[in-house]
Amino acid sequence: MAHFAELDGSNIVTRVTVVSNDVTTAAGPLGENDMHVDGETWCVNFFKGGTWKQTSYNHNFRKQYAGKGYTFDSAKNKFITPQPFASWALDGNDDWQAPVTYPTDTTDKRISWDEDNQKWTATDDSDPVNNFNWDASGLTWVSA
Repeated sequence: MAHFAELDGSNIVTRVTVVSNDVTTAAGPLGENDMHVDGETWCVNFFKGGTWKQTSYNHNFRKQYAGKGYTFDSAKNKFITPQPFASWALDGNDDWQAPVTYPTDTTDKRISWDEDNQKWTATDDSDPVNNFNWDASGLTWVSA
């Protein structure tokens, strides 16, 4: 199956749809023509308009499978996930990175990002539950 993402005027994905691989295009069957403009044109005609870009369910092209809210970067010809937090920035691979490196010790912890305090926090499964803050310089969890 071929997958296509519809983009709004800001190149934000509004929906993703599946099209049969055996749909005929000028370049041959759709399933044999990844990222071919004929598949995108087929979507425009079938759905009566819109801007469409093919996306790979297996992440074979355009970085990753598009989802609602993703952005299509036309200069890089790839889909970018939504920014998870305002403080996070894209790295050289177009992956979002926190301003503090993710903890190296992940054993038995449920880790989350605390945007207000710009730090990684965690809880464990103890009874009662313990809370921790990540000490990025010491590379260790500190009881909160």
